[in-house]
Amino acid sequence: MKRTNTKKLTIMAALTAAALVIFIIEAQIPLPIPIPGAKLGLANVITLFALFYSRSETQSKVTIKKTDAFAILVCRILLGALVTSRIIALLLSFAGGILGFAAQVLLMRFVTNKQIWVCGAIGAIFHNLGQIIAAIIVTGAPEIIFYLPVLTIIGIITGTTTGLIAQIVLTRINRHV
Repeated sequence: MKRTNTKKLTIMAALTAAALVIFIIEAQIPLPIPIPGAKLGLANVITLFALFYSRSETQSKVTIKKTDAFAILVCRILLGALVTSRIIALLLSFAGGILGFAAQVLLMRFVTNKQIWVCGAIGAIFHNLGQIIAAIIVTGAPEIIFYLPVLTIIGIITGTTTGLIAQIVLTRINRHV
């Protein structure tokens, strides 16, 4: 039993580290879109992978639960804010991350492992919504809501992409385990 817990902790640490590295690299990539908050969201590939791994067909002795996927997300957000020294981004990332994750968990009941891309898109939309709500609360500027339609379109594109990547990774891992 203890060996399984150590293995699980090691896998979770590796997934958290991978998400953090992706987040840091992505922060260095300038986007051609002059909209605050718009980004690719590639670190969400790891969150989606961990979330759907919890119900995959692998014969692994390690079980990653939804709460474990949430812990990976929270650790990545905290560590990402510490590394980049962006405290306001911490608040916005938490709001978006929690709302996006909640939407993905609810949607998981209705999609298969061949539809992870749908969860990616919906999660990105709700992530953007959470960030906009938090930004309005923090700044007291309700006009920020006008960014939401453009961020929704960007979220659909980037979320679908991250979802497809997570889906491909999970499919390949299931084939080789």
